[in-house]
Amino acid sequence: MSGRWPIARAALRYFSLSLWERAGVRAAPASFATKALSPQPSPARGRGRSRGWRTGLCCLSLLAAHAAHAYEVTDDTGRTVRFDAPPQRVVSLLPSLTESVCELGACARLVGVDRYSNWPASVAKLPQVGGGLDPNIEAIVALKPDVVLLATSSRASDRLAALGLKVLALEPKTHADVQRVLKKTAAVLGQPTADAERVWRQIDAGVSAAAQSLPERARGARVLFEVSRGPYVAGELSFIGETLTRLGARNAVSAALGPFPRLSPEYVLRADPDVLMAGSRSMLATAPYPGWAQLRAVRQGRVCIFDSAQSDVLVRPGPRMAEAARIMARCLSDKLGAKVGAKAP
Repeated sequence: MSGRWPIARAALRYFSLSLWERAGVRAAPASFATKALSPQPSPARGRGRSRGWRTGLCCLSLLAAHAAHAYEVTDDTGRTVRFDAPPQRVVSLLPSLTESVCELGACARLVGVDRYSNWPASVAKLPQVGGGLDPNIEAIVALKPDVVLLATSSRASDRLAALGLKVLALEPKTHADVQRVLKKTAAVLGQPTADAERVWRQIDAGVSAAAQSLPERARGARVLFEVSRGPYVAGELSFIGETLTRLGARNAVSAALGPFPRLSPEYVLRADPDVLMAGSRSMLATAPYPGWAQLRAVRQGRVCIFDSAQSDVLVRPGPRMAEAARIMARCLSDKLGAKVGAKAP
């Protein structure tokens, strides 16, 4: 072939040289050094190829970096949601989650909230999209959120997910849940766990300080906390009940009944607590239940009925739990000036 097909031989050698260049090898083998058989690319052509390789490598680097920053978060229902980047447009349908987002320093990312979210004051300027049980789906979709945060009991979860939105259901019910949900919320926002741990340490220290502020005579009191009409009360296993325990009080409701049981008025009469606490949505805030006038707490004036602002603090398991502990501690201090268990006149 070397004598009969010189043109074919030259073409074959040139093609082989091109393969080396495409593989990224800048120097060709010595056998291809003859200029007649291996024409050298012009300087402009070489620069174009070099720029092409650099552009390709840059794109690959960007893709690798993008994949490296993607992350997943699993919510309280077991749903796992993938994020390619930290969400910048957040809708919250639960006040405690709204407050957690803001306490983690991401309030500016909120673009919509439920009708009950009212803290911090800046969220009052945001569009309201209904509540957890009656959300305005169209309004939520119109806000184009990167993620929607809501309670596990919300009716909107599946419908929003079916519309292609990223949905995280998180619902704290105990102190441990609050700590866990803070970490989950930080993870959703793409923030370090240390941010959530900092917020929890502040909460924990505040509850401990409230407990230490109580006089000895206020400890050991049997307390019944009515959350809303029913009566629905805070059991020993609820976050409110756990705060009362840390304050040194005893819950008048058996732990076996669950975190927020509905009681019969007769059960309360038998329990006969030393102190009654009631939120603004309770029956006690308007009219007492039949027979409750005979309760020891009522006869001795040991009833604390909290206004709506205080109630919001007390019934939200989130960043303001230390403030909730201080409110309950003040109630116990104010109402237990006399020794607990003293006979009523």
